[in-house]
Amino acid sequence: MAGVEAKIPVLFFEEGKKVIAYSPALDLSSCGDSEEQARQRFAEAAMIFLNEITEMGTLSEVLEEYGWHKAPDKDRWFPPVYKGSTEEAVRIPVGG
Repeated sequence: MAGVEAKIPVLFFEEGKKVIAYSPALDLSSCGDSEEQARQRFAEAAMIFLNEITEMGTLSEVLEEYGWHKAPDKDRWFPPVYKGSTEEAVRIPVGG
C-alpha cells in the first residue's frame, strides 16, 4: 500500500521486565523485552492499524479524532504538535 511518512512521538517506559512503546498520536502501544523489540513491534502494530482503518474507510475520521490535520494538498497528514512534556504531581488517595 502506497503512503507518505509521518514522524510521531513514541514514549518508552518500563513495566516490570517489559518495555512499553506508546504513542498518543495514535493512542497505540506495544511491548517487548527490550526498547528495540518494543520499537519494532510498535512499528508493525502502527502499520497494521493504519492499513486496517484505511481499508475500513475510516482513516480520516480516526486521524482527525486523534488531532491530526490534512495538508492543503490533501495527500498528506500531519500529527498533532506536542509542545513538550513534563512530570506533574498528582495526589493519590490512600485506602478506600
